[in-house]
Amino acid sequence: MAQHLQREIEILKKKILTLGAVVEESLRQAVRAVTERDADIADRVIRTDAQIDQSEVDLEEECLKILALHQPVAIDLRFIIAVLKINNDLERIADLAANIAERAHFLSTRAQITIPYDLGGLADKAQEMLRNSLDALVNLDASLARTVCATDDEVDAINRDMYDQVKQAIRAHPEHLDILIPYLSISRNLERIADHATNIAEDVIYMTEGIIARHGAGENPSGKT
Repeated sequence: MAQHLQREIEILKKKILTLGAVVEESLRQAVRAVTERDADIADRVIRTDAQIDQSEVDLEEECLKILALHQPVAIDLRFIIAVLKINNDLERIADLAANIAERAHFLSTRAQITIPYDLGGLADKAQEMLRNSLDALVNLDASLARTVCATDDEVDAINRDMYDQVKQAIRAHPEHLDILIPYLSISRNLERIADHATNIAEDVIYMTEGIIARHGAGENPSGKT
């Protein structure tokens, strides 16, 4: 029975990592659709979201089946609970990537303007956080997970500055309102993706150390004092 459970857990690990890779690529392509003003890339990201939704449902059912059949305990139980939560966060990241792609599709039909904030820098941070959170999952690296948690504060600060910059741009160029608002939405979606990447990192800490890191519970997830 124990060997069968371990085989099921290994299969589960491969599935969550595969889903993570698909979601990471979806985000990368959504950002590319914005920067290259490419409606075709945006459409592909939007279509991929339905596939990711189905994968999320399948993976959740697999987790529930293992819980019912094997009644795991200790680290195996923590792993399955963490996978359930990470699965949900990955699905939400894919939804947000699709939202970005929808804005990219709209912007591809509008006049090109100078973006009033560092979209590339914000996108790079969000993608780096997702990549590092998945690497932490692959390697069960709590230290890397804490680095992701610490980076979230930087993204929040960039997002706050971005709002001020967009408001100034709207006042200076009200004729660009219909173009600037989608950029505002893109930034907000990237900030939320960073939040979900942080959730994944916190789940890795829970999985490896049994510490609930969210909302300041347990020890400081960033490792700071």
